[in-house]
Amino acid sequence: MTKYLVGVLLGMVLAAAPALAQTGPLRIEITEGVIEPMPYAVPEFVPDSPAAAEYARNITQVIMSDLTGTGLFRDIPASAQIGKVTDFNAPVQFADWKAVNAQALVTGAVSLSGSRLTVRFRLWDVFAGTELGNGLQFAGSADGWRRMAHKVADTVYSRITGEGAYFDTRVVFVAETGPKNDRRKRLAIMDYDGANLQYLTDSSAIVLAPRFSPTGDRVLYTSYESGLPRIYMMDVGKVRRRLLPTPKGTMSFSPRFSPDGRTVVYSMTQGGNTDLYAMNIATGKSVRLTNSPSIETAPSFSPDGSRIVFESDRSGTQQLYIMPASGGEARRISFGKGRYGTPVWSPRGDLIAFTKQNKGRFHIGVMRTDGSEERLLTASFLDEGPTWAPNGRVIMFTRETQGANGRSSLYTVDITGRNLRQLRTPDGATDPSWSPLQK
Repeated sequence: MTKYLVGVLLGMVLAAAPALAQTGPLRIEITEGVIEPMPYAVPEFVPDSPAAAEYARNITQVIMSDLTGTGLFRDIPASAQIGKVTDFNAPVQFADWKAVNAQALVTGAVSLSGSRLTVRFRLWDVFAGTELGNGLQFAGSADGWRRMAHKVADTVYSRITGEGAYFDTRVVFVAETGPKNDRRKRLAIMDYDGANLQYLTDSSAIVLAPRFSPTGDRVLYTSYESGLPRIYMMDVGKVRRRLLPTPKGTMSFSPRFSPDGRTVVYSMTQGGNTDLYAMNIATGKSVRLTNSPSIETAPSFSPDGSRIVFESDRSGTQQLYIMPASGGEARRISFGKGRYGTPVWSPRGDLIAFTKQNKGRFHIGVMRTDGSEERLLTASFLDEGPTWAPNGRVIMFTRETQGANGRSSLYTVDITGRNLRQLRTPDGATDPSWSPLQK
């Protein structure tokens, strides 16, 4: 199937192909206009035994939730389906699926042998009557059934859109409980859709701004455990952590990994001045990157590691700047009305997401790396702290509701500004960081 970019063309939005030619590839094309989600069907995967039946049902539901949640696909419910799939190897009756206007069809089978689960699946172009690629499968421990479901959905999504996958990912964030004047904060991690929640720290000390490593096995974060903000690095798998070395009596915060995972760029306040520093993780040695009487913070590397975007008030108001990763002259890129902060470079390298405050409203926005083509994707009482999905298609951020007992939640939005969705978490949630695809 021909692959093409379904990416950032500002001023344009996605639309599903309204019809598919008999010989044309199944795809979602970029056109002017509104989004018309592609109709698709995922009949319940066929279990090889009664013991596999529940896994088959659950896997089917997760696949549908992933695809429909993008806003690019519309599932045809089982009640509307004419065709039935009871044998994974039987020929597909395409006429039954055409009758309900399904453009894409996903069929699958689930087998269970002891504690080992195998998921086989196929993706079909209904109108062309062809299979897109050969049948695929994922296998592993039955405990990992959700990940297998996400991998199936990732494969389907990528083959139809040409975009990178992002369902088999996790999010680390700050979970919040208690009233606003006595908020308890602890680090938590979950699947991108809110499942498999796990707490990584207790609430004995305030924690802020967790950030995944490029390989997803480590997390940087800021803790007030010592009374002053200090940077810690945690091994997520073993929940083992260590304090990164900074001079005694200083405040260090806002850390982020370099693309190769060997360096941490961060802010440090020393002698009343806040500047950016880069630390070699292996040696613990830091190099000062900025030297200004202003406040420099929220640094983020470009994907190739050559540049850093950050926020600074050196112009008198909070704005965004880009400089070489080794330090040096910084160039301002934000010139709109209001204040800009928390910039994050897209994994694709073409956009920078940011928080903007203007006229009493907060926004999540994106701009080109030269500051051009600024677009605001959201508007709210308080939206802040964007983080990118690994394919650069979706942004997650924090939204806080207004009022004395306002609650913070995590939301996602497409880079077109469409498909705003809330993630369900048991507690309040802030400061999300999206992981890379899991290995």
